[in-house]
Amino acid sequence: MVIAVDRGRWTCVPDGEPDNRVTAMRARELGRTPVVVGDRVGLVGDLSGRHDTLARIVRVADRTSVLRRTADDTDPYERVVVANAEQLVIVSSLADPPPRFGLIDRCLVAAFAGGLRPVLCLTKADLAPAREVLDRYTALDIPSVVTRIDESLAALRDVLVGQVSALVGHSGVGKSTLVNALVPDAERAVGEVSAIGRGRHTSSSAVALSLPGGGWVVDTPGIRSFGLAHVSADEVVSAFGDLRDAIEDCPRGCGHLGPPADPECALDELTGAPARRAQSIRQLLLALRSP
Repeated sequence: MVIAVDRGRWTCVPDGEPDNRVTAMRARELGRTPVVVGDRVGLVGDLSGRHDTLARIVRVADRTSVLRRTADDTDPYERVVVANAEQLVIVSSLADPPPRFGLIDRCLVAAFAGGLRPVLCLTKADLAPAREVLDRYTALDIPSVVTRIDESLAALRDVLVGQVSALVGHSGVGKSTLVNALVPDAERAVGEVSAIGRGRHTSSSAVALSLPGGGWVVDTPGIRSFGLAHVSADEVVSAFGDLRDAIEDCPRGCGHLGPPADPECALDELTGAPARRAQSIRQLLLALRSP
């Protein structure tokens, strides 16, 4: 598993050797094949992890999930942030700074489109109540964890243990505080990765950290925006089985927003829980049209 990327060097952890850090370069035959944090790769060469040794990445396994983003909604170039993560933990503070629903919605869209299970993590509950934020996403059945500075992170640990989880959130929401609490030696681990990679871990790169008790947490850079130029409305809706079946009756080119933009959208025929879920999804789809 690739746990860090830095200036043409990839830090990898061989299966069954969680404490071994192998520095690798991309084999020439792979060309410009992208290799990102979370990728499962095949290595040859020196796998000892000793100082000044170097292995080669000769194969990149098919990905089970991909977290992608673009710089903005007009940028055609997709950036793969993390591969093969099982969960996307969307970290948002309840105050100082207040929740940014547009960014939360966009991260949810990226999770659904990329095959990740979204988890909503609300921080700073000692400063403001969480009910309004939780109610907004009730119909989507998204797992949620509420944290505060004067309580333990046991509930969040239970969600993360044994999983590969990517954490996203904008600056100031407390993501780094969570990572440092979840991984007591997080700063030391990042330093070791940087030393091996002969560069330095900065806010512009992701890094995977091993969790006590099993699993990995991928700390991603703080974000100001989350471009979704690569995501279609069908991809978002199709993340839900009942909605995916319904939109088969939509006319070609339907954006699934309902009247007046899409007056013949089949989602309008739903009732009960599916209808409430469809309404929540439409809020997410509007995020695709908002900066």
